[in-house]
Amino acid sequence: MPREPLPFATGDVSALAKSLRSQWASRAAPPGPGGSHVPSHLEMLNMLARAAGHRNFQHLRARLASGPRVGQAAQDPPAQAGSAIVLRAARYFDPQGRLGRWPAQRSIQDLCLWAIWSRIPPRRSFDEREISAVLARLHLFGDPAILRRTMCHTGLMTRSQDGRDYRRIERAPSPDGAALIRHLRERAP
Repeated sequence: MPREPLPFATGDVSALAKSLRSQWASRAAPPGPGGSHVPSHLEMLNMLARAAGHRNFQHLRARLASGPRVGQAAQDPPAQAGSAIVLRAARYFDPQGRLGRWPAQRSIQDLCLWAIWSRIPPRRSFDEREISAVLARLHLFGDPAILRRTMCHTGLMTRSQDGRDYRRIERAPSPDGAALIRHLRERAP
């Protein structure tokens, strides 16, 4: 059976490269000669998809299956601030844009993280205490560690091995993430 070509586009190739580099560096190397291995085909597809703002390759493929084909525009249409998932995620934030509680549903967590990410100063290095202070101002439930860990895990932030250097990864938010960021800015007092 022939493979169906899937279009892939990114708004910022530099951010894509940085995300790929940090994902590659954060992979646990299996034991063996030299302690390194080349990622499998699927691992590489997942890294590319995450770098472009998707959860994984399956999520990217599902988005493309319902959207444009090769030869057409490959960008997702911008999400509307009134879409159901964006409005559900917005309910977790107070009028000042602080996250009131940690959502149970993963897709809502991911959206909320985009809103938090957008308020972290770009192109700046933080130690653990500094990034925790920034995150403490952006949420109300008193657990900056869960935000730090999840942002590093989802590729929104990078962390050095010793935990002394945290940086926001510069990339374009997902369409729903961008819609949530816009929605929260519009409703701010």
